[in-house]
Amino acid sequence: MADQEKLQQLFNKYLLRECTPREVEELVSLLKGKNAGDILSPRMQELWNQIRQNPQTYPVDWERMYQQIQQEVPSADGRRAKVRRMAIRVAAAIAGIIVLSGGWYLWNKNISLGKENIPVASVKLHDVPPGGNKAVLTLANGASIILDQAANGTLTKQGNSQVVKLDSGELAYQPSQNNSIKGSLQYNILATPRGGQYQLRLSDGTKVWLNAASSIRFPTAFTGKERQVEITGEAYFEVAQDAYKPFIVTVRNMQVMVLGTQFNVNAYSDETVIKTTLVEGKVKVQSLNSQGNSDVMTPGQQIQLEKNGQMKLIRDADVSEEVAWKNGLFVFHNDDLPAIMRRLARWYKVEVAYKNSKVPVSHFTGAIRRQENISKVLNMLELTGGANFDIEGRTIIVSE
Repeated sequence: MADQEKLQQLFNKYLLRECTPREVEELVSLLKGKNAGDILSPRMQELWNQIRQNPQTYPVDWERMYQQIQQEVPSADGRRAKVRRMAIRVAAAIAGIIVLSGGWYLWNKNISLGKENIPVASVKLHDVPPGGNKAVLTLANGASIILDQAANGTLTKQGNSQVVKLDSGELAYQPSQNNSIKGSLQYNILATPRGGQYQLRLSDGTKVWLNAASSIRFPTAFTGKERQVEITGEAYFEVAQDAYKPFIVTVRNMQVMVLGTQFNVNAYSDETVIKTTLVEGKVKVQSLNSQGNSDVMTPGQQIQLEKNGQMKLIRDADVSEEVAWKNGLFVFHNDDLPAIMRRLARWYKVEVAYKNSKVPVSHFTGAIRRQENISKVLNMLELTGGANFDIEGRTIIVSE
């Protein structure tokens, strides 16, 4: 009981940056205890909810903590280096990664140690940089434009729209001043590779964020009574309002119909379900298989469509996790390791292999910026003790 109370007391002091170096050492020791996760779990869930709701402003001043340790710990006997390593480990354990019952709470804050950057786990001899804004635009005549190599400005004309690469990197379809040109409906395809993402503005003003290994097929201008597009992979939509022209997204055996709203569709072929998550507005989701199931969603809900056509409505979905990629984050909430590795594989354009075909049984909760090199993500995962990783070229070897 005494250890439980001490752990809670030191944990709260550490969050307030009031721990002395000796208390930091004691906290590290207590965190290794068998029941540390159970003791701190309620407090950690509270902290994680705060981080999830407003991650960009989560206040942690690890530089101040380290400077305090530097000033208070002498270096003659090597004690300073030892405590510094412990301080970094606790910073990783509490602000970066908090190991609790096989899971972890992660919030990536760069821990600046003067001119040094002390790794928080084993050093990776090889590394893989994050993905970036990469995509290929296929025009109606079959010609292709590699957008990350194209200069900003007008790229071409498609039907009644000018195709423009904006200074922000976004691809925009801008209606021509002369809209009298008539002809057959023209379709373009925007596709991102593994390790790519891109933003698109359709001719009606609808904004689309395309995740890695994804595509969208769309008309260069919307005519008729509906606005229809098709996607693969994952995309986030901010649909321009038009009460007379519903916006329809078709993905494999499902359709999402809206008038004006914000939502995310995750339809990767290597995932077990297609997930539609509603942020704002109202949408109708319909299965295109023989059963023809449909449901109407309200904000904060998610519909999962299984491969057999069954639909499941999640009334209180973790919206922040589903749309985090669009905001430059990986967010995991009790996700298993294979699910996490699939997401990393798409973004970092890597292959994943499990040593001796053994998949570690671990679940993780946390968040980290997508712009970090993959070694930083893997190092943080390793600190949980749930798995080990080696980087060999563009292959990640996972072991227990």
